[in-house]
Amino acid sequence: MDLDRLRGAPQRAIGTNQTSKAIDRGRAQVVFVARDADRRVTEPVVREARARGVEIVEVESMAVLGRTCGIAVGAAVAAILSATDRTPEP
Repeated sequence: MDLDRLRGAPQRAIGTNQTSKAIDRGRAQVVFVARDADRRVTEPVVREARARGVEIVEVESMAVLGRTCGIAVGAAVAAILSATDRTPEP
């Protein structure tokens, strides 16, 4: 199951800000999006993930995503991170 991958990930980003930064830096390997989250919040993250070719997995709810990440509140998005940045040097 996809949530098991997130649960067991050594590094992850939780929330829209952290996940967006991870995508920008080339660290997001898989992005998880809660189906019941506000689309105005999640759509920019989803668009960015698609543009970068990052796998997107829909999750049942924000509550489930938050619990999977080990936090006591819901989460709209989260991501499994790679160990290092993959952005090219300027």
